[in-house]
This record gives sequence, C-alpha cells and structure tokens, in this order.
Amino acid sequence: MAINLNNLNNNQLGKTAVDAQKTQQNQQANNQQANQVAQQAASTSAPRQDSVSLTQTAQNLNNLTKKAANSTGFDQEKVDRLKKAVASGEYKVNAEKLANNIIASEGKLFGL
Repeated sequence: MAINLNNLNNNQLGKTAVDAQKTQQNQQANNQQANQVAQQAASTSAPRQDSVSLTQTAQNLNNLTKKAANSTGFDQEKVDRLKKAVASGEYKVNAEKLANNIIASEGKLFGL
C-alpha cells in the first residue's frame, strides 16, 4: 500500500488555512463585541441631568410651613379670654362670619 505524501501535505495545508480563517473570523467577532460593549458603556456613563418641579399646592404648603416656623406662636391672652367666655357661656359663634373665614382660608390655601 502506497501513501501519497503530496495529498497528505495538501490536506494539512488546507486544514491550516481553514483554521487560520476561522481564527480571523473569531477575532473579528470579538472585536465587534468589544466595540458594542464600549459603545454601550459610553452611552450609559454619560451624566444625567435630573430636575424637580413642585406643584403649586406643594409650593403653597412649603410657604405656609416657612411662615409657621417663623411665627412667634399664639396670643396667650386671647386664648385665656376665649376660654373664660366659653366656660361662662358668653361666647357666641357667628356662623356667617365663621363660614366666610373658612372660605377665605381655603381660597388662600388653594389659590382660589
């Protein structure tokens, strides 16, 4: 039995060429993946600009909170007078005035 060495060498050369081509294709694919990863990293690492906006109601509440914090408190003399008037039965509620004051307060609070 005779072995043709030329065919054996040709087959090995063909296999080496195919292996080299596969290696080159793998390197190209790896380079593409690396480029994609780098692009994704660049796009996600860009600084974001956050912003906040408050509704009108939140702004009003903030203003009222500041006013309350800066107030001196309440009028103790007036509280004592009202307690005395309620206890003695002299305090009379003016329903119309009370309703108007409630409406005015609501209007200021909600910007009506």
